Amino acid sequence: MNLRVNYRNHRKICVFDGIVGYVGGFNIGNEYLGLSKRFGFWRDMHLKIAGSAVNDLELRFLLDWRFASGEEIIFDDSYFAHEEVQGDTAIQIVSSGPDSKWRTIRNGYLKIINSARDHVYIETPYFVPDEEILSALKMSALSGVDIRVIVPEKPDHPFVHWAAMSYIGELLESGVRFFAYHKGFIHSKMFTSDGFVSSVGTANLDIRSFRVNFEVNAFIYNEETAQKLDEMFIYDMHDATEITLKKFNERPFSAQTKDAICRLLSPLL
Repeated sequence: MNLRVNYRNHRKICVFDGIVGYVGGFNIGNEYLGLSKRFGFWRDMHLKIAGSAVNDLELRFLLDWRFASGEEIIFDDSYFAHEEVQGDTAIQIVSSGPDSKWRTIRNGYLKIINSARDHVYIETPYFVPDEEILSALKMSALSGVDIRVIVPEKPDHPFVHWAAMSYIGELLESGVRFFAYHKGFIHSKMFTSDGFVSSVGTANLDIRSFRVNFEVNAFIYNEETAQKLDEMFIYDMHDATEITLKKFNERPFSAQTKDAICRLLSPLL
């Protein structure tokens, strides 16, 4: 039995006239404007997309609308724009959810990690990887790939945070570097690797996003975009404190006990 509500639609999609689409981490709420008394500044990431990739976002929305409303929709050309948009950036709109046999977004993350030769930069508010992602991160770091992960310093879900810390400790020993974002709350879900491939969307690096939630990400294959995301990541590092193995091991025994217990429960969180 899951301790949280299962099978939620965690996608964030906005499409205007079939011409411009948005996808990423932003929901509609005061905290996303930085108005939360608890967190203050809110760091997130959202993509504005134009071109043929917008059709895939439109289709994803229509399929979700049909499922939620029970309304029969005829997928004709009226929903999709025919304007020519200049651009040569390759973008895949990738959906995943418990209604699919394949964990497509999670597999995309895994492919990025396994294919990396120089670096992988990750921003995620929740870090609860499954065993394959965990092993891939270890092997890449041990082989010399520069892997850095930014997570929140102040969590919004303490049990998930404690579970994350147990994985973080294990990966620190393999050479993965972690940074705790202290400027506010970081809600960005971003992967970027080797200055070419990147992903921005709704899926966190956690078991819940991989198995339970309905998610949507944009996978982008473009040097300019990846380099911009690299620069954003480095900028965010200036507002984060590195979690070193020494600092991690100096935490009190009570914190380590919480981590261990929550890791056992992590598939339920």
